[in-house]
Amino acid sequence: MSASEATVSVLAAAQQQLPEDVGKSGPLGLLLMVVLLIAVALLVRSMSGHLKKLPRSFDPADREPQVEVPDDLSGLSEARQEPGQELLDSLRRAPLAIEPPRRDGDERGAQA
Repeated sequence: MSASEATVSVLAAAQQQLPEDVGKSGPLGLLLMVVLLIAVALLVRSMSGHLKKLPRSFDPADREPQVEVPDDLSGLSEARQEPGQELLDSLRRAPLAIEPPRRDGDERGAQA
């Protein structure tokens, strides 16, 4: 028996022993592929949303101007008034709602 005849007989024996569905993908493989494709699509969508939130450049020159806080109170008077600022200032100067009762001539109650 030559080498080629031995090879043919081994291949023929191998062909007879394999079941029909060997080498074919089943429904479980299809389901796995669909789930992985859906997961990849969701990850791409999420990453593109996160990338849209990033600034175009991280250079300090391209950033918006930072809020400057003055060192003393004289610089605060020049700052523009926000809406409702007058109401907040008047509420801050108003007496506290939880004050001890004042007596006539009692200095501690008036100062507290």
